[in-house]
Formats: sequence, C-alpha cells, structure tokens
Amino acid sequence: MNFKDLMPFYKKQKPGLYTYKFTVFTPVFNCEKSILKVHESLLNQTYKDFEWLVINDASTDNSHDVITKLIETSPLKIHYVNNLENKHKMSCFIQAIGLAQGEFLLPFDGDDECYPYTLEVFNNEYENILEELKPKVAAVTGLCDDQYGELIGEPFPENPLFCNTFEAKLKNQIIGEKWGFTKTDVLKDIIVNPNMLQKGFMPENLIWNTVARNGFLTKCINKSLRIYNVGVEGSIMNTAMTSKSAFGAVLNGLAQINWFFKGYFLKSPVLFLKTLYVTLRSSKYLDYPLKDYLKAVDSYLIKFIILIVWPFRKIM
Repeated sequence: MNFKDLMPFYKKQKPGLYTYKFTVFTPVFNCEKSILKVHESLLNQTYKDFEWLVINDASTDNSHDVITKLIETSPLKIHYVNNLENKHKMSCFIQAIGLAQGEFLLPFDGDDECYPYTLEVFNNEYENILEELKPKVAAVTGLCDDQYGELIGEPFPENPLFCNTFEAKLKNQIIGEKWGFTKTDVLKDIIVNPNMLQKGFMPENLIWNTVARNGFLTKCINKSLRIYNVGVEGSIMNTAMTSKSAFGAVLNGLAQINWFFKGYFLKSPVLFLKTLYVTLRSSKYLDYPLKDYLKAVDSYLIKFIILIVWPFRKIM
C-alpha cells in the first residue's frame, strides 16, 4: 500500500462559472424526521441567492420519499441526487464539490438548523474583506449553538480572526464545533484519488488541512449561525465504527505528520505524538506491513518511533 498516493494534493484549475452565490450542501442518511427542519431553515433565509444540493446516501428509511415530495412544492432551487449505494460522507462531499453551482460551498447536515440571517451574514462578512486580501481567504467560519441556545465550544480570541486553521488549532484559537463555507474553486483545486474514497470513512480534516497547508486563510467570526442538534441518532456522521474508520484515521495521521511536522513539531510536539498514537492504534485494524508505514513517512524521527513502537501497537 502506497499511502502517499492516496493523500489529497492541491493543483490550481481553471476558475469555474457559477450560477449562485452559495451552494448549501446537505448529505442525507436516514433523516426522514429532520430534513423538513433543514428545509424550513433555508426557506426562511433573508439572503436568497443559493441552491440547495441534497445528496441522499442510500438511506434505509423514507428519506427519499420525504425529499421527493418536498421538492414538488418547495420554492427553493433544489438539486437532488439519490445515491443507490452508500458512499459515506466524504464521498458525498467530493460528489457535491463537482456538482456545486454556487461560488461558495456550505455543508449543512440533514439534522441541523440555522438562523434566518445566516447566509446574509456569511455573504456580508466575505464582501467586507479587503479586496487585496480576498484571494488569500478561502473560507468564512462562524460559531454554533446547540438546540438549547448554548454556545458550543469557545469564541475566537479575535473578531474577526484571519488565520491558517492548522496554526490556529495549535494555538487553541479554534476550540469546539465551528461552521462555515469554503470557496468552491479552492475545493475543486484539491485533487482526491478516487481509490481513497473506497477505503471506508474518511475524515474531512484531510480536506481542511490541504486548504491550510497551501497558504489559504479563513476568516473566523464570533457570530452563532448554526444550530447543531447534539445527541441526534441516525445522522450520516453517527454510522462509523472503529474498524471501518481505521484507514481514514491512518491516512489522516500520516498526511498531517508529513505536511506539518517539519514546520510545527517544535511548537507542539504533544500534538504530533498524539497523532502518531492514534495512527498506530488504528493501524492494528489493517493488514498492511510495517514497511508500508515507514515508506509513507518523510521524517526519520517518526520512522524511528514507528519502528520502536510497532511491536506494541496491538495493546494500545
């Protein structure tokens, strides 16, 4: 197994031509009881220049029937895709990037809600960025409340905060659930090996770290824009099992070490040691030999640690 071949990379493509300002993308898995609330949130938006892209990831409940019936009467511009085979959330996200007709792509889960002013705030916050800075800003991210109106996580230390998201997490400037849009052109410039998507559940962190490592900034704002329903069962995110997510955890860990170790290890050695721990612990669910992991890592220090720890990984 050549793990490096499956790591996403950035390659500038021709800019796209877009019909809308936003594509609001909702991945659906067994959301028959919540999808109407998502629709209502979008119906109430004060900013109307958007499409709603819904991808049903082979739900086993009545989600398809609920969505098709909704489309018949909804005034929203809805692009609906019904996957007959379950592809998992990352695959749906990559699928959405290719289908998006909006300049900005905003993921919006099938069991969440947002405030009526959400898209208007997102649009205004981007438009208020200095023109010379806009090409460097790939995303705008805000805060989340739970269904009881309580803030999830911590606010950003500055408002606004322009940051590289990987560096910001190292400095504990991004804590807890956050939510925002990313430029569709930037996402389309991320090349994803289709074989990666066949390996089970993949963390979206692979995409966000690719954005960060290529020098893009995110504008972080202290405004709550999403209502994140905590404790909801049956969402597309709650189906992963440890064995099914092992390859994704390994690939994400190896990529993070390769991409950021050289520049950030001395600033946060504990982070990289934790990442390596998770990577090795997850590797016990896979059948790949030690040499594949050593070949995948650029750092000789990390190679040495893997070599020493390898015999003990199954008791982690």
